[in-house]
Amino acid sequence: MKTGMVEKEGFAALVLRLRAEGISDLDLLTAVEQTPRSQFVPAPLAEEAYSSRTIPIDCGAFMEGADLAVRLLHRLQVKPGHRVLEIGTGSGFTAAVMGRIAERVTTVERYRTLVTAANARMDALGLRNVIIRQADGSNGQPGEGTFDRILVTAAFTTLPRFYADQLTHGGSMIAPLIIDDETCLMTRLTKTGSRFEREDLFPAPYLPMVPHIAVAL
Repeated sequence: MKTGMVEKEGFAALVLRLRAEGISDLDLLTAVEQTPRSQFVPAPLAEEAYSSRTIPIDCGAFMEGADLAVRLLHRLQVKPGHRVLEIGTGSGFTAAVMGRIAERVTTVERYRTLVTAANARMDALGLRNVIIRQADGSNGQPGEGTFDRILVTAAFTTLPRFYADQLTHGGSMIAPLIIDDETCLMTRLTKTGSRFEREDLFPAPYLPMVPHIAVAL
């Protein structure tokens, strides 16, 4: 099947599944449609690009299934004018989608191989407002100012309070929290003054944060 056809049919099927979940945010779905997902998955898995399954990528990393990726972005509520920080670039798909909505996206990845590949994809899509950095993201991005939204795709065992300084007032972040050996929950933290309001969203399959690995890779 030709790539264009895979994209069209895959996206249409994804939209139907998302609508069944109550997700019909037009700005978000348009941004997803404009970001051909088959360009972000390994070529042999192109036909799986829009499936809900987790897809392995280089460096032992993986990208979320299409449904989970869009569900997270729907909960994150990125708006025009926002500055966004993402910890864990992976393939670059979520950063690219956010880049079509937000003013600027800074995304951090520890593996140089993934950074290089994601940079090439942003160039191919003409997304100049997505900045990819190779770094250890376990402390966020100190010195970058504040962000309206933060998306973290590596799990913590306790709520990452150090991000508080990097969120604007009224800003929010979504991060996976390891509850016990078998449970990882996506949580949304909204900053009001110096307080965080925590909301548990749904279970998710995320790997623990491993600090300082960027130095070696």
